[in-house]
Amino acid sequence: MLELLLNADLYAPQSLGRMHLLIAGERIVWIGRGEPKLPSSLGARVRDLAGGRVVPGFIDGHAHVTGGGGESGYASRVPEVALSRFTRAGVTCVVGLLGTDDLNRTPGEVVARARALEEEGLSAFAWTGGYHLPLATITGSARGDIVHVDKVIGVGELAISDHRSSQPSLGEFVRVASECHVAGLMSGKAGVLHLHLGDGPRGLEFVREALRTTELPARVFQPTHVNRRRALFDEALELARAGVNVDVTAYPAAGDDAGLSARDALLSAFASGVDPARFTVSSDGGGCLPTFDGDGRVTHMDVGDPGTLAETLAQLVRAGIPLERALLPFTANWAVALRLSRKGSITAGGDADLVVLDSDLGVRDVCCRGRWHVLDGVPVVPGRFETLSSSPSGS
Repeated sequence: MLELLLNADLYAPQSLGRMHLLIAGERIVWIGRGEPKLPSSLGARVRDLAGGRVVPGFIDGHAHVTGGGGESGYASRVPEVALSRFTRAGVTCVVGLLGTDDLNRTPGEVVARARALEEEGLSAFAWTGGYHLPLATITGSARGDIVHVDKVIGVGELAISDHRSSQPSLGEFVRVASECHVAGLMSGKAGVLHLHLGDGPRGLEFVREALRTTELPARVFQPTHVNRRRALFDEALELARAGVNVDVTAYPAAGDDAGLSARDALLSAFASGVDPARFTVSSDGGGCLPTFDGDGRVTHMDVGDPGTLAETLAQLVRAGIPLERALLPFTANWAVALRLSRKGSITAGGDADLVVLDSDLGVRDVCCRGRWHVLDGVPVVPGRFETLSSSPSGS
């Protein structure tokens, strides 16, 4: 199947102006200013985008594709995230993971769900492990999972500075990071240790000590949820100056002193003078967003939504950040950090992962690997079980 897209206002993510694109199968094969004259015998479909802004599909590097939760009893387990919740949010590539419950849910289930999403048209990968040590794995070790399981690109989300973590020692923490690094070298994958940060006062102390006392490169460590507290975000900025990739979570601040919204955190990051390539943003889609009392009991629970990514992008642009710069934490920065060479940008030879924005910077159309999943804001490719009736059937 060939498809010619005409008159795209192209952000690749750099602004390229009015361009035409040719898609063959799952790839972009040509980009140019002059409309090509294709032989009719090729049967190319033509779509005129009439100047619509076309940007790379979003990469969501932290989503609970099998569902999170379970922190206030079995009934609090969040269901798995359906395909269209990602696609209508502009997400064309997702990385699934486990959180608090890495016992009843397993890395094997995350890999299976990633494969299912990929069969449905999304690009999907997985972090192995979860909050706790010893790590939950498929092969028996983090190194084995990264090297031998194609979908696994690193370890995450290992919890530190959180009452729900396994309270690892610095030595245990460094050994996991070392396994990630070596496995990345062996496999050509990212080999990243993706870190859940809680509200604890130790903050990012383990990452600072690892950088000070070991030979591990800064890029191995990727702390997330760093905008949950202002002081924690300040720590993260300093680590970003040292070369650590920092992930902001797209949820709103919970109160005056609780933290920063994703918009405010990224505005601070852009204004800090730190290399903007060091920052990514993820949704925590499908994850439990709990509030705890002083005894560690859940008093309120919300669920992460992939749609917060597009909302955050629009907020950044409305705050005065040029679109081509605002796009980086959602697209190209993730692709570099995770070594996904065909993702995060619109280039000849890259995957045909595209989002067309409407006049209000909302997600209008979404193309995943050359197939249109959302048109005029409406999902046209449902997940396998999204269209089933909820009523029981007899036998």
